[in-house]
Amino acid sequence: MNAAKETKEENAPVRVQNADFSVDAELRALRDVSPRIGGIASFVGCARDFSYVRAVREISFDAYARMVVPEMEALRDEAIERFALIDARLVHRLGTVQAGDNIVFIAAAAEHRAPAFDACRWLIDTLKARVPIWKKEITPEGETWVTPHP
Repeated sequence: MNAAKETKEENAPVRVQNADFSVDAELRALRDVSPRIGGIASFVGCARDFSYVRAVREISFDAYARMVVPEMEALRDEAIERFALIDARLVHRLGTVQAGDNIVFIAAAAEHRAPAFDACRWLIDTLKARVPIWKKEITPEGETWVTPHP
């Protein structure tokens, strides 16, 4: 696996990064796109300290560098068209995170709440199925690569 590097633009609507992100800053950036936005639905994925009844100390994320951001950008474009969104943001962390840390941020903005909710769920489910990001759980018993599950 080839580790992806952080995207260059800190505030890009689609990016991968090692550092944590601010949910408030992401929502503010999305809200600033247009006064037509009537609803924003968001999802924040966080690291748990367990997985299938075993303790997890850390989670490590790796990605295929040349594909990860382009595939996330394609998802964003597809969601905007499919759900008539005004805009959307997708941020995923790479590297190692601890229990309680943020992992992924997804938000969809639309004129009305229903398309925002539908798009947000579709985005996170499709990201997990299509984007080449791999997750390794580090447990007291050792390390295990996790099979994707949308």
